Amino acid sequence: MEIWTPPTSLLNRPLSSIWIDKPFPISPMPKVDINKVAESLKRHSVEPAQMRQVIEDLNRIADATSGEEEKAPAIKKQFAIVISDPENRLPSFDFAGWVIQIPEEESVGLAMERVHRAAYEFNTTKKGRLLPVKTIGEAMESVPAKHFKEQQVWVKTKSPVLMLKTDNVLPKEAPVEA
Repeated sequence: MEIWTPPTSLLNRPLSSIWIDKPFPISPMPKVDINKVAESLKRHSVEPAQMRQVIEDLNRIADATSGEEEKAPAIKKQFAIVISDPENRLPSFDFAGWVIQIPEEESVGLAMERVHRAAYEFNTTKKGRLLPVKTIGEAMESVPAKHFKEQQVWVKTKSPVLMLKTDNVLPKEAPVEA
C-alpha cells in the first residue's frame, strides 16, 4: 500500500492557502470598552468567577497593546525662505527663492549648510554622479526628499517662488477694484 504525499507545491504553504489562493482576511476588531463587555457578560448570566477571569484577561491584553501604539514625538518645525540673490540686489528688485522648513530648535543660519550637505550627498549617488547638481536651484529641484530629510531639511517648494516686498503697513483706504 502506497502512502499519499502532498505535492511539493503545497508543502511550504500555510494551511489556509492550500484550498484558497489567498489566506482568509483578518479584519481589525473594533475597540470596545471593557466595562461594556462586563455588562454584556452579566446580562447573559455568566458565573462571577468566570466573568472576573475574562475581565482580568482583557485588562492584561489591553495593557500589553497600549504600549505598542506610542509614537515618537513629532519634530516641531519653523519656516525659512532661501532667496536667490546672486547679484546682491536685495533692497531694490523682486527676486525668487525656495521655501524650506527646519526643526524649530535649530538655528536658521545652519539651514544652508544642511542644504549643501544634502546636495553633496546626492552627488555621491549613482544618479548624482550622472547628473550632478551644481547650484542651489538645481539642488532644490532635483535632489530627492530623502537626502533633505536625512539632513533635517524639508523643501516645501521645488520650483522658485517670487518674493514680494512690503512696507508692512496696511493702507487706510480700501483697495480700488480694477
